Amino acid sequence: MMNKTMLQSRLLNEAKGLRHGFFTRQGGVSQGIYASLNCGYGSDDNPDAVNENRRRAALHLSCAHTDIVTAYQIHSAQVLVVDALFQPDAVPQGDALVSKTPGLAIGVLTADCTPVLFADPEARIVGAAHAGWRGAASGILEATLEAMEAIGGKRCRIRAAIGPAIHQPNYEVGAEFKAEFLNANPENERFFNQPAQAAKPRFDLPGFCNARLEAAGVNWIDNIDLCTYADESLFFSYRRKIHRSEPDYGRQISAIVAT
Repeated sequence: MMNKTMLQSRLLNEAKGLRHGFFTRQGGVSQGIYASLNCGYGSDDNPDAVNENRRRAALHLSCAHTDIVTAYQIHSAQVLVVDALFQPDAVPQGDALVSKTPGLAIGVLTADCTPVLFADPEARIVGAAHAGWRGAASGILEATLEAMEAIGGKRCRIRAAIGPAIHQPNYEVGAEFKAEFLNANPENERFFNQPAQAAKPRFDLPGFCNARLEAAGVNWIDNIDLCTYADESLFFSYRRKIHRSEPDYGRQISAIVAT
């Protein structure tokens, strides 16, 4: 399901006691290259604008706070179990959050990497993972599942929704990149194509994440199936920023909360 500010997964919407959103870049107060719902403190945007944008996102989710818990993301397989907002000057590093605290919205920030939202509706446990290629390859999705199980979740009940990310036609990579994936597992060849003889390989990041979830035993998977690079009206994109030599870029937030 979709509106201009927030996309939703039907799979997660079917579960009671949850609210979630894959937020777009629309509906905020930021200006210029950050217009308008930039939720990333790591950008050079006006911090007051970022605060207001995050407040608006939290309001859409009707959570118990005026902000969404996010970590300092480092493209790792580190998962944090959280039960309260972080102090602004003490935000820990990590690339996924899990929680069983009602009303506490947790989220991740992306601008081409894959956001994945998780829920065990029966246990009222939620998770959010930031899966770039490095994090996905090193096991951030599997680590999120394990962290949810550690606080009472059951893998057979967990639902996962893959949010907007850069898609294969726009994700050009180098030969060394492809070789690293094939060295890890020759079957990873299926996530690459090369549309022309002289072109570099293209990598299917959402497809890779989907396959990792399936291999980990997740039976309920949904995919928003929208490309952050291709749709400038809805999404920030790090790679688009690089190709245009722009000075910075915004980040969209994806979040989930158990009520």
